[in-house]
Amino acid sequence: MTRVVLYGRAGCHLCDEAREVVRTVCAETGDAWHEVDIDAGTADGRDLVAELGELVPVVEVDGVQQGYWRIDAARLRRTLTSARPRPLA
Repeated sequence: MTRVVLYGRAGCHLCDEAREVVRTVCAETGDAWHEVDIDAGTADGRDLVAELGELVPVVEVDGVQQGYWRIDAARLRRTLTSARPRPLA
């Protein structure tokens, strides 16, 4: 299961920086992540350009927004290590 989603767009220098932060932190914690290009269309019925266009990059963990514009590595690390989802029995 992918816990971390990075929403960004091509040509965005803040997205490039956020990608490195997410890649590094997720490598440390062992969490899966993926990136979504908001300009590629809708995702799960969401109009990402309308919803996130001015905020990218945006990082979500377990569906909850954790940050935008400048992604804080310490905050992301803290979120990933303190709130592990529990599997359903």
